[in-house]
Amino acid sequence: MELLLDACDDEYGGVVVDHGKLPSNPSAFASMLRNSLSDWRRKGKKGVWLKLPVEQSELVPIAVKQGFEYHHAEKGYVMLTYWIPEEEPCMLPANASHQVGVGGFVLNQHKEVLVVQEKYCTSSNTGLWKLPTGFINESEEIFTGAVREVKEETGVDSEFLEVIAFRHAHNVAFEKSDLFFICMLKPLSDKIIIDNLEIKAAKWMPLVEFVEQPKIKGDKMFKRVIEICEARLRHRYCGLSPHRLVSTFDGRPSSLYYNVVDGDDDSSHSNCTADFY
Repeated sequence: MELLLDACDDEYGGVVVDHGKLPSNPSAFASMLRNSLSDWRRKGKKGVWLKLPVEQSELVPIAVKQGFEYHHAEKGYVMLTYWIPEEEPCMLPANASHQVGVGGFVLNQHKEVLVVQEKYCTSSNTGLWKLPTGFINESEEIFTGAVREVKEETGVDSEFLEVIAFRHAHNVAFEKSDLFFICMLKPLSDKIIIDNLEIKAAKWMPLVEFVEQPKIKGDKMFKRVIEICEARLRHRYCGLSPHRLVSTFDGRPSSLYYNVVDGDDDSSHSNCTADFY
């Protein structure tokens, strides 16, 4: 009787190999993988997901030799895939295509914006005062990430108000696309305690002084961002606030970002007329 890899069916006609029951012997793995591919092919299976822990990295070249391809890698494993139907195009979803970043626009009652100088930056940005920025963690909300990044870099506590705008760029890090959300935050404290690992300095800077920096003043996109933020302060613009909703498609709660204006059925939750101080 041929030995097969332990696997379960997925909901799309494929299989997911149980990485917790992989044989430790490479020769045994190679034999079981060949037998399993033949068995899955006879049964009309389509995609195969094979997760190999870093502790068993010696199995990777064996799988690649059998026709598996890299899908993605994390700190503790590499994921490989195999598409069985030769006459059909591969329908397995690709790896994540985007990274998500946030920038915190924190303005106090004195019209001073919270800014930082990074320790590690390109030579062209040396001495530049910029907004606190960073990447969203896995399974982290945009509004939570913005508050966290400001706290980590400057020590300032803040309250998320709105997403003012977002930028979509392509071929950034590792040829991935990039989504960058500019968030308006209300400061809840003013004492600055910088993160010495990545931040060189931080301070409250008058907004008029901040926008007069040559690097900022000469950037058309950032000039427009400042114009939007100033329009929001005058109630001439409305950003997007998160609203927790549950979709019947998957039954999971998620955040839908939108604004509510006067006259809407939900105008009691309007954020468009809210003051920042």
